[in-house]
Amino acid sequence: MPSPSTRTISSCHIEAAGRAWDAIRVPRSIGLGALSILGGRSGAVLEDPSAAALYWFIPQGSSADWDVPNTRTLEQDAHLVIPPARRTRGPGPHWRICPADGVWVTDVAALRAALLDAFGPALTSEERA
Repeated sequence: MPSPSTRTISSCHIEAAGRAWDAIRVPRSIGLGALSILGGRSGAVLEDPSAAALYWFIPQGSSADWDVPNTRTLEQDAHLVIPPARRTRGPGPHWRICPADGVWVTDVAALRAALLDAFGPALTSEERA
């Protein structure tokens, strides 16, 4: 699913969001809980230790209605450093869940529900609506 891109150090490359996928940036502490909740329903998940964040890939264009507090969408004109397909440890960006057989994306509704569950009582009822 990756598009042509620019090679960077350590065989990583830069990919633009909004072409083949959008991405959701989640604080690592919440993202690990959401990853546990999603289990096998998760697509590829990228960890960037320098940002203390996890990134989920969702279908291109589906982030327009994203509304989960304390997360951020990456759409057109945003970029991610993508490590080689099987890099599962740092330093630097690495996969928590490797892209498998071209499967990168996670279902938006499942991701949203998992994140809201992972935030738990930290979100007010108004933020959950």
